[in-house]
Amino acid sequence: MSRIGKKPVAIPAGVTVSLDGSDLSVKGPKGELAMSFVPEVTVSHENDVISVSPVNDTKRARSMWGMQRSMVSNIIEGVTSGFSKKLGLQGVGYRAQMKGSALNLQLGFSHDINFPVPAGIKIETPDQTTIVISGIDKQLVGETAAKIREYRKPEPYKGKGVRYDGEYVFRKEGKKK
Repeated sequence: MSRIGKKPVAIPAGVTVSLDGSDLSVKGPKGELAMSFVPEVTVSHENDVISVSPVNDTKRARSMWGMQRSMVSNIIEGVTSGFSKKLGLQGVGYRAQMKGSALNLQLGFSHDINFPVPAGIKIETPDQTTIVISGIDKQLVGETAAKIREYRKPEPYKGKGVRYDGEYVFRKEGKKK
């Protein structure tokens, strides 16, 4: 039994939900998101609560049950408060700044990297070594942060690179004489 799947998702005030068969559309103060459910689960909406249940007792239905409920929860949280991820640049000369609709990164390469900002994502650079990615779609925010981090992952010897806020980088000892 899925402990996450059993919990119903409460719909806060100011959020409108429309359920049409296996399609869910949620509209809130930050925007509008939609998703389709897999055929292994059934969804019901009553009394400002959305509940998800499996159709049968197969392994796939039980797997999808908790995941689909989490996705509904993330959509409702996204349209009410949104999501954000913070990245930090560690290294001499590593800088980030917004130039128009693209993020300009200087990460120690011979050239600058211009990262185009995807639709539905807002990127801010409060200072030269901090990047704040925000949006209403949790998956898109995380994917964008991962793509930016991919340009220069933190390396274990000096710790230089792009890292998530609060990420611990295991440091290795260098060569000994």
